[in-house]
Amino acid sequence: MRSNDDLVRHLIKNGRLKSPKLIAAFRTIDRKDFVLPEMEDCAYEDHALGIGYGATISQPTTVAFMLEKLAAAPGEKVLDIGAGSGWTTALLAQIVGEKGTVYGVEIVPALVAFGSHNLSKYMITNATIVQATQNLGLQTKAPFSKILVSASIRQVPSELMAQLGMGGTLVIPVGEALWQVKKISVTQSTANKYPGFVFVPLQD
Repeated sequence: MRSNDDLVRHLIKNGRLKSPKLIAAFRTIDRKDFVLPEMEDCAYEDHALGIGYGATISQPTTVAFMLEKLAAAPGEKVLDIGAGSGWTTALLAQIVGEKGTVYGVEIVPALVAFGSHNLSKYMITNATIVQATQNLGLQTKAPFSKILVSASIRQVPSELMAQLGMGGTLVIPVGEALWQVKKISVTQSTANKYPGFVFVPLQD
C-alpha cells in the first residue's frame, strides 16, 4: 500500500471500515502525517508503528474496528485517552465536526507536543491534546458522549464510567480483548467483548 487511499480501500475490503462518516475521516486524515519521519515509508502498512517512549500508532485495522464500535457522531464530546501521535484524535475531530469536541489525553510530555503538532497540520480547531494527570481521564470536561482508550488495562475503570454520560459508550482494551461498554444508568451497563487484540499497557 503506497497511499492513504490504498490503505482506506484495504480497510473497506477487509470489512473493518463500514460507516460513511468514518470512511470519509480516514480519507481526509492521512496516517503519514502522524508517524515519525523515519517511518513514513511504512505509514500505509497495516501494522502498528513505534512513535518512541514505548508507545505506538496503532494498527489501522484495529483503529478502524475501535472507531466503528465507538460510533462517535456529529456534535458529540469525546475523550481520547492515550492520544499518542494524535491520529485517533484527528479522526474523531473529523467525525464529530465543528459542533463537536475531542479531548486527547497523553501522559508523555514529548508525545503531547508531537500529537499537538500533528493536529496543527490540519488546522483542527475542535480538538486538543492535553497532559495527563494522576487522575485517569479528564474529570474537568466530563461528561463525555464517548470515551476511547488506546492502551490496555486490567479492568474497566470506575473513574471512566463516572465520566461517561448516560447512554454513552466506552471502548477500551481489557487484557487481550477489546470491550465496548454502554452506560445504561448510574449503576448499570452492558458490555460486548472482542478477543484477540494486543495493546501497550496504560501508563500510570
